[in-house]
Amino acid sequence: MGAGVSGLVASKNSSSTTSPGLSDVPENCISSIFTHLDPPQICKLAMLNRTFHGASTADFVWEIKLPLNYDYLVKKILDENPQNLCKKEIYARLCLANRFDNGTKEAWLDKSSGKLCMAISTKALKITGIDDRRYWNHIPTEESRFHTVAYLQQIWWFEVIGEFEFQFPPGTYCLFFRLQLGKASKRFGRRVCNPEQVHGWNIKPVRFQVSTSNGQQSISECYLSQPGNWVHYHAGDFVVENPLTPMKIKFSMMQIDCTHTKGGLCVDSVLIYPSEFRERLKKF
Repeated sequence: MGAGVSGLVASKNSSSTTSPGLSDVPENCISSIFTHLDPPQICKLAMLNRTFHGASTADFVWEIKLPLNYDYLVKKILDENPQNLCKKEIYARLCLANRFDNGTKEAWLDKSSGKLCMAISTKALKITGIDDRRYWNHIPTEESRFHTVAYLQQIWWFEVIGEFEFQFPPGTYCLFFRLQLGKASKRFGRRVCNPEQVHGWNIKPVRFQVSTSNGQQSISECYLSQPGNWVHYHAGDFVVENPLTPMKIKFSMMQIDCTHTKGGLCVDSVLIYPSEFRERLKKF
């Protein structure tokens, strides 16, 4: 009887040690499943065991997550040869906020969707009177991703223009100017905004324009408002169909009615976001 019991226990132990587990699933099967998940989900599952981690490194998993023109983005933004990097590393590095064009532009992929976003510093823009300190000053601040903003004290002719060429992935994009009425600072550890120099923006609206080299154009007007708060002013949209063809984008904001001066405005940057992310900018 004792032998029978010990044999039964041994049989149970033997069956329990040979029952299949997650580590027994072939890597290629797991990789195929990963193609249907978003990148954050893949990264979480990759921590389960070595098999899942190995499956998460497959090039075909990440290639379909990358923008169609990722070769161009790697060369332009990372200044690297895409042939020297695995696809997972390309995705991870493009998701970081990468500076290019002498640090005046920043681009990154949204981690979940792989959509391209971009920010353009005021130092990449043509601003009327920017070199004359009677009108403009560059102010260092932690509130800007570029750590500095252009502050307008007072001017008659207000005009900010930007132009650049880029190969965007396919999609519809929105362009915004990030602006604030008033100059913010810290006092006793608290953020305060001085609105004393803010004037002239309630008399006439600011005109925003966006145009592309393939004939797209949009024009809008609005009054600047909400002193003390950073506001994203929507300048216009543009559509990209062919990611392999460079598109030249030109954009501007102006208030050139010289019957009155205007001042007290901080110009931080220009943002280009996929249209489906438009609501995100309302939270900042």
